[in-house]
Amino acid sequence: MALLLRGASEKGQKRHGYRLDHFERKRKKEAREVHKRSAMAQKVLGIKGKMLAKKRYSEKVLMKKTIAMHEESSTRRKVDDKVHDGAIPAYLLDRDTTTRAKVLSNTIKQKRKEKAGKWEVPLPKVRPVAEEEMFRVIKSGKRKTKQWKRMVTKVTFVGQGFTRKPPKYERFIRPTGLRFTKAHVTHPELKCTFNLEIIGVKRNPNGTTYTSLGVITKGTIIEVNVSELGLVTPAGKVVWGKYAQVTNNPENDGCINAVLLV
Repeated sequence: MALLLRGASEKGQKRHGYRLDHFERKRKKEAREVHKRSAMAQKVLGIKGKMLAKKRYSEKVLMKKTIAMHEESSTRRKVDDKVHDGAIPAYLLDRDTTTRAKVLSNTIKQKRKEKAGKWEVPLPKVRPVAEEEMFRVIKSGKRKTKQWKRMVTKVTFVGQGFTRKPPKYERFIRPTGLRFTKAHVTHPELKCTFNLEIIGVKRNPNGTTYTSLGVITKGTIIEVNVSELGLVTPAGKVVWGKYAQVTNNPENDGCINAVLLV
């Protein structure tokens, strides 16, 4: 309902513009916000107070870092390796020569930060899946007494040209109905979703066994074919494969939804 109302208000703004006092009201609301936060900080107790203080502290630290980064423009250091020939006047004897080196610009710092946080995944923590939930015991043999086979109950990916082993030697059974070759991948910057082919399973957070089997659960990192998106590297080469993280439970939804790791 809230989404519908918000959509309607946006449409109204586009058609009829803003109220005459819209910006004045907005300015006053922002000015009052400081007082509201202050009152809340004074009133709130217990765990809520601790959480609020922690949040405010992190905001202040970030703000101070940003201010310091903008203020830092140049650095000076002594030069002690260069020796002058001949005599130096008395008024220059106590003066040290310094060199001024330009500190890295803010844009370079920002790029470095972006690079450092490049592989921050959308879902850093996921629920571990128990082995009983992942694998179902299959009784096999003439009298159904052997219980060494396992049926994978989650969505899996198998490469092109995959053929099953003979039933006698097959340890893990991956049902055809749960094999997926495509995923709905959302580009976080473009805010668009594309139906892309899966190249492989890079890492399943539950363990290497599931990664090697190609099991796809929530939080799994998969490699997708992005050649049709037309992404290029700074050198001008076309990007073929990129990693994406699965954000839903594919076995429940019947499709794989993922976010591209840009």
